[in-house]
Amino acid sequence: MTTPTAPRLEEITPKNLKAALGIRVRPDQEFAVAPVVNSLAEAYVHPAAAWPRLIMDGDRAVGFLMAFLDIDWHEDGGSVVRSGLWRLNIAAEEQGKGYGRFAVESVAAELRRRGGKEFYVTWHPGDNGPEGFYLGLGFRKNGEVVEDETVGVLDLG
Repeated sequence: MTTPTAPRLEEITPKNLKAALGIRVRPDQEFAVAPVVNSLAEAYVHPAAAWPRLIMDGDRAVGFLMAFLDIDWHEDGGSVVRSGLWRLNIAAEEQGKGYGRFAVESVAAELRRRGGKEFYVTWHPGDNGPEGFYLGLGFRKNGEVVEDETVGVLDLG
């Protein structure tokens, strides 16, 4: 008899890099999220803002997330500073098991720990996109569109 494990986040290291790079969403979702390799490249060039993590369940890599922390949203010297979810890739065969919810809740907890009051996310609209997922978790559209992506916000209060 095996004991069920709770999902957890791990920092990306040389030991788990190959597992992280192996995370693939369903083909019909590829329009909505960049591959993990792109996210890790962006994390490398934005080390102060990027918070990449592998989502593990036992010894299985089931997903990847990357949060953004305290970014200059309008790139104008800091008139608006935001934090939130930059990327979320749940492996195709692991979807529908609660790992996406776990990822969002984990980022929310980290943002609260850092004193955050709001949690931002953007998504590509369209069939098979994540809009329903985010709205179902309590995000609300704030009326903004950035690079053809809808902006959502969740109150962390």
